[in-house]
Amino acid sequence: MADRPVTLVTGGTRGIGAATALRLARDGHDLVLGYARDDRAAEEARLAAEDAGARCAVVRADLTEPDGVEELFARAAAHGRLTGVVNNAGATLHIGPLAETPVAVVQATVDLNLTAALLVARAAVRALGTSYGGPGGVLVNVSSGAATLGAPGEYVQYAAAKAGVDALTIGLAQEVAGEGIRVVGVAPGIVRTGIHADAGEPGRLERVGPLVPLGRPGEPGEVADAIAWLMSVEASYVTGTTLRVAGGR
Repeated sequence: MADRPVTLVTGGTRGIGAATALRLARDGHDLVLGYARDDRAAEEARLAAEDAGARCAVVRADLTEPDGVEELFARAAAHGRLTGVVNNAGATLHIGPLAETPVAVVQATVDLNLTAALLVARAAVRALGTSYGGPGGVLVNVSSGAATLGAPGEYVQYAAAKAGVDALTIGLAQEVAGEGIRVVGVAPGIVRTGIHADAGEPGRLERVGPLVPLGRPGEPGEVADAIAWLMSVEASYVTGTTLRVAGGR
């Protein structure tokens, strides 16, 4: 048990994060799952990971608060020496044209999807980097297909923030290659999660799913499989790139 990798997943108790946690548990990872508010989902994710053979802790922390990221990593350190981080927490928060999106929503979207992602990445380097006493490891940034499509009429502020995450993956990978850290990204397309209902359109999958070349929305487990591969030894020469998992869109 001592040599099992220990992975922190932000936004790790719902949607893509929960599916990733379960897949990594099955792959032999022990887990720390960060989440913002849904205690019931956190408990379900913890039990599922433990049923799959992992040691799993859940940590409630708001990554948009000044001390939220530091608190999450400090509490994660108590559960083992991290070897990987999945930088997954995010949300669209709203659907509509930019001109009709409240300023506070624009700011909250950037705070969660870009600023918090940058601070998680910073903390990951300090936890994993060899010059900081870490073991090296893998940082996976979860971006979005919207980063290159722009999401016109729906959430261009989210697309812009996720484009920043793609730039983070490229630049940070080069910056920390000597620290024993690979930095990679995954860009999901339309995926069957609660993100659409949370943003105010529970029927969005039915509206946009048929527009995907493969003719359907993706499933969270399909994104989780890509993340698991990027974290594995099979991807040992992959860094500074983002893998699109979007059904051809």
